[in-house]
Parts: sequence; C-alpha cells; structure tokens
Amino acid sequence: MGKSTASQLLFHSSDWNFKTLSRAYDAIEAIALDDLGLDVYPNQLEIISAEQMLDAYSSVGMPLMYQHWSFGKRFVFEEHHYRKGHHGLAYELVINSNPCITYLMEGNTMAMQTLVTAHAAFGHNHFFKNNYLFRQWTDANAILSYMEFAKKYIAKCEERHGTSAVEAILDSAHALMDQGVFRSRRPPRLSSKKEQERVRERLEYEEQTYSDLWRTLPRSAERPNPEEAEREASERKKVLNLPEENLLYFLEKNSLILEPWQRELLRIVRVIAQYFYPQRQTKVMNEGCATFVHYTIINRLFDQDKISEGAILEMLHSHSSVVFQPSFDDPRYSGMNPYALGFAMMQDIERICNHPTQEDRDWFPQIAGSGQWRETLRDAWANHRDESFILQYLSPALIRKFRLFLLTDQRNAKYCEVAAIHNERGYRAVRAALAKSYDVGANQPDIQVVDVDLLGDRQLRLRHNIKNGILLEEKERDATLRHVRHLWGYDVSLAGVDAETGKVRYECSTA
Repeated sequence: MGKSTASQLLFHSSDWNFKTLSRAYDAIEAIALDDLGLDVYPNQLEIISAEQMLDAYSSVGMPLMYQHWSFGKRFVFEEHHYRKGHHGLAYELVINSNPCITYLMEGNTMAMQTLVTAHAAFGHNHFFKNNYLFRQWTDANAILSYMEFAKKYIAKCEERHGTSAVEAILDSAHALMDQGVFRSRRPPRLSSKKEQERVRERLEYEEQTYSDLWRTLPRSAERPNPEEAEREASERKKVLNLPEENLLYFLEKNSLILEPWQRELLRIVRVIAQYFYPQRQTKVMNEGCATFVHYTIINRLFDQDKISEGAILEMLHSHSSVVFQPSFDDPRYSGMNPYALGFAMMQDIERICNHPTQEDRDWFPQIAGSGQWRETLRDAWANHRDESFILQYLSPALIRKFRLFLLTDQRNAKYCEVAAIHNERGYRAVRAALAKSYDVGANQPDIQVVDVDLLGDRQLRLRHNIKNGILLEEKERDATLRHVRHLWGYDVSLAGVDAETGKVRYECSTA
C-alpha cells in the first residue's frame, strides 16, 4: 500500500483514542446519511468497562434502573460465566432514546469500535427512529427522564415503607410483565418532568388523606333477580372497559387494596414492559438492519481506502461469526439465528432489486429489477415487524439457501410428516409457517380480565383464550395467580376457554 493511500487511513493500529473515534464516526456518518439515506437520532457514544457491561446486562440494558434483588442475582450469574470464559460480552449496547446512547466496550480494538459504531449508532438508531412499532408504542424522547424519576421514586419508597414492602410489590409486578403491555391499543404517552413532579406531589397528598372507611359500607341484603344481575354485569364491564388485556394496567387502576405509591410501582414496571415490547416483535428486522448497515459501511470505507486490509479482515471475521447459522445437528444450534436470517433477507432484497432472476420477477414484480434497493429497505424497516416482513419478503431462493422445509407433528400421529417442500405451494407454506413463529401475540398466552363484581364477592375473573390446544403449565400458572391475588387483594379465578369452539377446558381459583 502506497504512502498516499496510507495517509488516508482512519486508523493505523488496533489502539484507539477519542480523536480517532471522532474521525471514524464522521466517515461512517457521511456514508450512512449520504449514501444509505438513513435518518437517525443524535448520537451519544460512551465508553464502558467490562464490569459496567455486566451491570447493564443485569438491569435489562437500561442506563438508569431501580434496585431489585433479581438484578443482583443476574449480575452474579453473568459475571461467573464471564470470568469462567463460558461466554464473552457484547461489543456494544444501544438504548432506544433521544439522543440515542451507544455504549462501546473499552477493550474493543479500533477496528471493532468502527464496526459497532456503524452497527449500533446508525443501524439500530435508524430502525428505532423510523419503525412504526417504536414510533407508536414507545417514547424515545421521555424514556430516560422517566427512568430517572422511577429510580428516585422507588428509592424514596424504600426509605419510607421499607425494602421488603417495595420488593413484594415489584416481585408480583415482574411476574406479570408479559401480561402488562397494550397489544391492541396505543399506550398513554410518558409524561414530562413537570408532570412527573405533579404526580409525585399528588401521590404524597393521597397517602396523607386516604381513608379506607368509604369502601367498607355494608351492601343491601336484597338479592337482585337474574335479569338485574346480568344488566349490572354488563354495566360494570362497560364502566371498567372490560375485557382488558393489560393486567398490570387494570390492577393499577382498579385494585381495592393498593396504596397510591404501590400503584405507581405497577405503572413503572408496566412502562418498562411496554418499552421492550416492540423489540421482541422486531428482533430479526432490527438486527438484520443493523448488520446490513455495518456491512455496507465497512465495505464502502474499504473501497474509499479509509481502512486497511487487516482492519476489514478483522471486521469481517467478527461479522461472519455473528451471522453464522448452525445446522440442526450442530451442538451450537438453538433455532434460527436472527442476525443470519435478517442480514440474508436484507442482502436478498438488494439482489432482487439489482440482479433479479425470472423467479424473482414472478414473486416480487414491484421491486424486481427496480434498482431502488435503498428505498425498498427503508420502506421495509419503517413499515414491518418480523412476522409481516418474512411473509412479504422471504424469497424461494433464500428458502433453498437455508434449506427450509415444513414438518407437521400431530399429537396422536406416530410419525412427523413433511408438509411442504421446494415447490411453489411449498415455498408459500414454509414462508407462512416461519412468519407465524415470529408472531409474539400468537405465541404468548392471551389472558384477559373479563369481569369483577366490585360490590359483591370482589373476585377477579380472568380468561385464558387457548390457542392450538396449548394449555398453561399448572405450577407456573398457580404461582402467577398468587401474584395477581397479592396485588388485587381478593380471590382470583382463571378459566381456560378454547378460542375456536368456546368450550371451557379448565377452571382454577386462588380460593
């Protein structure tokens, strides 16, 4: 390599400093914005140690987090495996916030700092800002200030009410986090700092003036007739907006025993659960987007003679390890690697737009040969989640590359059946089945609050809509119901109803 070319390099060794990081960042930003047309939040890069990364692991990756014993337990577990060499640490961690915060490991080489900056600060950042799920269901502008409020508020609750009392509520709330999200309607926006301060003052006022007397007045001994009881049930369901899918939200608003500070703890856990909900629905797309962005950027940098052959070989070695898909009989196999599938689909879209086959033209007539791969990818990143993205863009060529086929396993059958192979009908069946496996809503238990007689026995009635005959594991089910009862204060019943036939499959209660 000549001297003139060497002088253009962003870095010459594995060592880094902040000046080198800044120079690399500017070069990455130019390609991300001008070539790929990405739209990102302002970036904030921070350097952290291995112990700080372990701490971030234990507190679900948030830069500000309240204290809880489960986080300490997770930290000890992660640290033990890291020290023993059972697994390494992530090269970076990125926060869906405005500004977008990217944590870089201090032990990374300069080549890896370049790679992960492109991956997180521009790939993930663009996806966070533009994908419709994140735009509709999370608030990047307010999450950091809200977490600061939550941490201080919980610490103050521990001082006032004791650590055990606070942890008891948080334990029950954590057990219900998967059932503490809005799936079919938009959650309320997070409040500003001023509004949070007003909430704090209001809660303190309610704690000082709250009286339990008003809900202990005796009811009339007269029993309403069946028609009157049915009318009352209909009215209370309307007033309480039942059925309600967000169990934490219902308990926060309607529990008869929770004090104001306990309701606020439920709200904090509910906000965190909602914050992570879109990420669970876009794992393939999010990681695929970031991987495709970093792969494109580092190759552009190499073409511009800004990184050396040794640097790009180091980056490509890391990249190939990330997108490696083990075979089904490989000891490392644990299902479909979201990095591998996502990156392959992004590259396949670029190929279809630039160099389509006749098969591509038949399957994707709107984009095949258009040459507009940047526009197509940005549109896909903005308007899809994993399920719809796979259903829309998984090509027969990629199905063959991954050697995918469909097996059906009937409970009463002696053998598995190969239900779809590599023909036109088979490709569609494989694509639909793979897409369905990424549908978070379909793969999680659908449990809803359906009724509660606040003036009668006050028993909370839940319904589990059973899909595909899959029941809840009894031990976990009963333990979770006890957490619901702890927050509700009265007995809780759960009925399992077959979603197709409406037949009641099981009933249980804390009574």
